[in-house]
Amino acid sequence: MKTRQQIYGQEAASILRDVSMYHTLTREQLLRLYPGKRDKVEKLLAHLVRQGRIFHDKAADLYCASEDSPGSIDRGLLAAVWVLVDFISQVEYHSACDFPGKIMFFADGEVYEIVPIAVGQEALVGQLLTAGPKDPPKYIVLVDKPEQIAELQIPNASGYCMVSDDGTVQYYQKE
Repeated sequence: MKTRQQIYGQEAASILRDVSMYHTLTREQLLRLYPGKRDKVEKLLAHLVRQGRIFHDKAADLYCASEDSPGSIDRGLLAAVWVLVDFISQVEYHSACDFPGKIMFFADGEVYEIVPIAVGQEALVGQLLTAGPKDPPKYIVLVDKPEQIAELQIPNASGYCMVSDDGTVQYYQKE
């Protein structure tokens, strides 16, 4: 007979890692990070909250690494997680990364970086990505408005996207 640790240990550790790394995640994001394990993740979230290992802001339905996290939500990172969950069935590994990107992940033998660009930051972030590493990852550029795309000249951009308030991701490509 398997113990609770044997049954839930791997997923519990992964959920703790994700909440700690991304600081604040919605319930739906956590459920979509673990496709096919909805019931198990729901039980683990309740258990981790009861243990005080993560915190649940019931009003916003956010899971946080600390009690004060809901007040300091990184909207760019939260939007980047919505993009990540769209690719989760192909993702081999994912992690938070340094500015200007928010999340990097490996999928289908390629390295991708999700880079949010707020209105007014097009030139700054574009220049940072142009002067980036010699062998850059493929960039998925997350914009606030589709009009920003025309202003961007980013090498290795594999696509552009926008995330609505409900987490729906709309993808664009430059012609």
